[in-house]
Amino acid sequence: MSVLYCQLSHSQIYEIGMFAGGSNFIGDVGATNFISPNQVAIGGVFKWNRSPRHSYRVTVIYAGLEGVDIKSDDPRRQQRGYSFETNILEISAGMEFTFFDFDLHSEGKKMTPYLYSGISAANHDNFYFNNSGVIISENKKSWAFGIPIVLGFKTTLTDSFILALEVGARYTFSDEIDGSIPDNPSLQPNFSFGNINNNDWYTFSGITLTYTFGNNPCYCGYE
Repeated sequence: MSVLYCQLSHSQIYEIGMFAGGSNFIGDVGATNFISPNQVAIGGVFKWNRSPRHSYRVTVIYAGLEGVDIKSDDPRRQQRGYSFETNILEISAGMEFTFFDFDLHSEGKKMTPYLYSGISAANHDNFYFNNSGVIISENKKSWAFGIPIVLGFKTTLTDSFILALEVGARYTFSDEIDGSIPDNPSLQPNFSFGNINNNDWYTFSGITLTYTFGNNPCYCGYE
């Protein structure tokens, strides 16, 4: 005789919350310190926990980016004296992997380091520097696509809240965020500068606080 049974778990499989921290830029203008937050970054995060070891994740972050040559350790940049401030809106999607099981379906406090990567797209203003070092706006925006590389550590505060500390670098496929290469091809021969073989980077450092919700699907089987 076969018996159909069904077990329903009331544990959480989704997370939604906020990110707050700082940002810094690494490119052809300003300092090249890898982790040195100097502007505010804030946003939101959503996760779908597919197993105790991985989650699908989407983040939206609004941040300022700054590059100031006189803050660089390079004497050539200090002498040049370029600087810029801009804002970006980044959308990122990918997968988060935990080093240890982070099972929200079980009781007790849980903590683990984690790694997140995927693809990102940052909307930014287009501008360039004229021969006098003055910023000229191109009156348009572009998307800089990239790869996020994030390392973090998270822990449960309660059954419903998770706190995480993370540092993430974004390698972009663009060299236009800092104005070192104009977006308009006709301007590039006269107003491009810097190392054209190195694309722009930026980093986010901060915390996330997420609220967990949703029921684990019903599992059915036969005996």
